Amino acid sequence: MSASSWDAAQYLRFEDERLRPAIDLIGRIPHPGPKRVVDLGCGAGNALPLLAARFPAATVTGVDGSAAMLAKAAASGFATAQADIATWLPPEPVDVLFSNAALQWLGGHKALFPRLLSAVAPGGVMAVQMPSMHPAPLRAEQDRIARDGPWAGTLSRIASAPPILTPGDYYDLLRPRVASLDLWVTEYIHVLRGDNPVVQWAMGTSLRPYLDALQGAEREGFLDAYRAAMRVAYPPQADGVVLLPFRRLFILARLP
Repeated sequence: MSASSWDAAQYLRFEDERLRPAIDLIGRIPHPGPKRVVDLGCGAGNALPLLAARFPAATVTGVDGSAAMLAKAAASGFATAQADIATWLPPEPVDVLFSNAALQWLGGHKALFPRLLSAVAPGGVMAVQMPSMHPAPLRAEQDRIARDGPWAGTLSRIASAPPILTPGDYYDLLRPRVASLDLWVTEYIHVLRGDNPVVQWAMGTSLRPYLDALQGAEREGFLDAYRAAMRVAYPPQADGVVLLPFRRLFILARLP
């Protein structure tokens, strides 16, 4: 997905829900006193104050490819850098390399993760959280509708984030390279309100590549089909709220 297509306002409609995994991950980073902390794929920068509070003696920098997102992040007063996170490497090793819901957009994890580990200083930590939602209706229906509708030709070369690897794959990839490795999966149950809230959630992230490629009647037709599918997959509760189960994979890798 092009970095220019990110919409910070749409993404932050569910800021509290999107921030919960970052809070959980930051609280478990096993580093006693890092000097250099980088948030890779920092987006709008909502995790930067949390990292600064967790590590008050560190220099915290946000890195992202989207100028729109970085404008929001810079407004918080933190240092930022615009870069393609697929190829980014720091000028010097960092003590904590943190990434919350960003690396799932990149393919080639078997090469990517060892390269990112090379950017971490001895004794440092790589802390990663990624959605693990490819089989869920939220994501699977996007791909199905893109293939089946009259817009299929327009979307023939468009895809959202690829599936991430299995926890076992990440274990085999990372464990020989690190001193300790902690993996876990959490399924959050997000309580969403408003009109078509699951669709609004997806419009801030995984749905964007499809919407960016469509215009006019095709775009509205695609959205209507997705809205209908999400109403079936995630029906409202008795009080009208919609529950969105959202599965996420966490990785904490500490170098020797």
